[in-house]
This record gives sequence, structure tokens and C-alpha cells, in this order.
Amino acid sequence: MIWNPLVETMDRAALRKLQLERLRQTIAHCYGSVPFYRKQFEERGIKPEDIRQLSDLRLLPFTVKNDLRDHYPYGMLAVPMRDIVRLHASSGTTGKSIVAGYTAGDLDVWSECVARVAVAAGAREEDIAQISFGYSLFTGAFGLHYGLEKIGAAIIPISGGNTERQVTIMRDFGATVLVATPSYAMYLAEVAEKMGVTGELKLRLGLFGAEASTVEMRREISRRLNVTATENYGLTEIIGPGVSGECEAFTGQHINEDHFLPEIIDPNTGETLPEGETGELVITTLTKRGQPMLRYRTRDITRLTYEKCPCGRTTARMAQVTGRSDDMLIVRGVNVFPSQIESVLLEVKGIGPHYEIEVTRENYLDRLTVLVEFIDAGLVDRWSELEALQRRVHEKLRSVLSLDVNVKLVSPNTLKRFEGKAKRVTDLRDV
Repeated sequence: MIWNPLVETMDRAALRKLQLERLRQTIAHCYGSVPFYRKQFEERGIKPEDIRQLSDLRLLPFTVKNDLRDHYPYGMLAVPMRDIVRLHASSGTTGKSIVAGYTAGDLDVWSECVARVAVAAGAREEDIAQISFGYSLFTGAFGLHYGLEKIGAAIIPISGGNTERQVTIMRDFGATVLVATPSYAMYLAEVAEKMGVTGELKLRLGLFGAEASTVEMRREISRRLNVTATENYGLTEIIGPGVSGECEAFTGQHINEDHFLPEIIDPNTGETLPEGETGELVITTLTKRGQPMLRYRTRDITRLTYEKCPCGRTTARMAQVTGRSDDMLIVRGVNVFPSQIESVLLEVKGIGPHYEIEVTRENYLDRLTVLVEFIDAGLVDRWSELEALQRRVHEKLRSVLSLDVNVKLVSPNTLKRFEGKAKRVTDLRDV
């Protein structure tokens, strides 16, 4: 089944014509309404009318995460605040969030894009969808909520956590679709087994996102929850979930190309790469009015193919993301930068500047551990003070990261020193 055959199966020539028309409109909108973009254009001697064909896109400057952080909170908006009806945000590298503003029209586009992704994966009007993403500034829960609601599915907005209750509700309400991170889906499966109710669940489809997963993990989720496990992709900076998603042919994630124009670039040189080559995904929004993005560097490594899919869709497909071109970690769907952690630690009196970060997976859930040295060696014998210091570090990190972090205080001069570039992060997950 295809949600919107008119555009999802559109002839490539017609689609490229539509993309060019929308691209030129978006560029004019950015140039006229966003001082940041106007300055970027002027510095390069570019005018909106210089973009005459899609290949001219490479003339435009890139937009990077730092640009959004530097213009926090509303400096990247292209419309007056009175036209913004929704605000979302994701984590930034210095504690400042990456803010995204949406007009009413943007929300309609978002719902449409997620509806396509959900239907491509196998969701239907008669489904009951349990959304186990946290309902917060994070885009995941709201994006899937309204997209699934658009196709007519019933929504269980249970949010995250309280896993035994999640399983009970899943069983009692007859949920057929699960929306979650892959790691949480695995944990739900484990808890359901311990509760002895796996055979009573009616799940058939998983719509998973917000973090990477291996083929092996998805197979295990499929086996233990008896679901078809699918992946979808999105970014707060672009729109949220709904940028792309897998169809039932499992030949890659279809990109909603009438709304998002993808490129693959060499992450080192910035040069555009030809079809089929692996590099960094760059996305330009074509219809977003509240906060359009021109050539946004996602830092995700993938490749594109434009061949028609066996499912009948003609939109470009992106391969599974294999890594990132920066040092950002994704832990339980939350973006975490080592620089964030460092900033927090340097503000806490009583601990030194040396630290290490470990990311592991326990019971199918990501766990972030920060090891840091305390300065006063005498604290080894003053347990109450040591525990109080550990709590201060823990609470500060949780406040900034919006994530529960395991903090281990170690004795002075315990952690490794580096003469060259420090390697502070050890990721022990099998992803």
C-alpha cells in the first residue's frame, strides 16, 4: 500500500521539476527572511536567481549544527513568532538546545511525511499504535503520533519508562504497532518474557528510530516480539521523524523527496559525490516555512540510490546509516556530545579535569558512564563527602543531558593521560 501515490510514484523528471520549483522558492524565502542566510549569500556573491537548476545547489553554503546553536533560540526562524505554533528542541553541545519552530503548515507537512513512512512500513488504519518515545521537546513521539493518527490508527500515548506497565498496557489494549528505540524494544521484549505474557501480545509491526541498530538486533527484536522491525529516519533540525523510512521490500529508506532534497558529500572536502558513493548526508528542506534549512550537514554516513523500488515507489532511498562524521553519541535517542560533559565537569568544584566516557549496553539499553577524578585524596576516607560529590556531578549531568548518567569517582592520577589528541570516549555497544 502507498499512502500518496501521486508523489511517491512520480516520474523522476516530474519530481525533479517540482524539486527545482520548491528549491527556488525556499532559497528566496531564506534570503528575504533569515539574516543568517542573507549574509552567507552576500559573502559568496550569490543571489537567489543564480540557482537555475538542481546542480546549482552546490553553490550554496552549508548549514551546520553550530549555526543553530549560535542563533539560539529564534535566530534561524523565517517567519514572525506569531506564525509559529509549535517549538521542539534537541540537545546542543554547550547546554543550549537546538530549537526548531513550526508553522501550522509545517505540522501538516510533518504529519503527511510520517503517514507515508508509517504506511510504507506496513501500518494501517485498523492498527493500535503504542508510542513509547518520551513526550517532550524531543520530536519523536509527537511526530509519530500525528502521522499515525493521520492514517486513522488508534494511538496509545504512553511515553517512555515504567516498563512493566508498558507491557501490561500493550497486552490489555491490544497494541499492534510499537514505536520505540530499538534498544527499548529489546528491553520490552525481555520484560514481557519475565512477566510470561509474550504469547498474549498482538504486536505485528515495529517503527523504530532515534538510534542506530544492527541487522542482528532487529532480527532478535523481530523474533522475541513477533514483529516486523522497520527503521525510519529524521532530525529535529530538518523536521523530526518522517524524512525517510523503510518499505516492506526492505531495500533502503525512502526519502520524501518532494519535501527534502538529499545530497551525499565527501565529509572532508565538502564536494558532492555521485550516486551510489558513500559519504555524508546533506539535506535541504523544500517546503518548510517556519525554519527552512539549506544544505544541512547531518553528519550521518550513508549512500543514495535512485532506482525504482520493487514496492513501486520512485523516491530516492538511503542505505542504513553506518556512522557519523563527528563525535556525537546517541544514547537512548538523546544526542550527547563529549564537550557537553566536559563543560559540566569543569564547573563542579572538587573534581579534576581528567575524565573518560564509556557507553555500554546492558539489558538491551544504552548506559552512559562517566569516570572522573576527585582532587582531594583524603576523600577516600570520608565517604559521606565523596558520595555528596558524586551526587552533585550526577545531578548536574542529568540536568544538562536530560539523561541518567552513571558517575564513577576515581582517585587522583588514576585516569590515562594523553600527549597527543585525547581519546576520551569508549563505545562498547555492538552498533
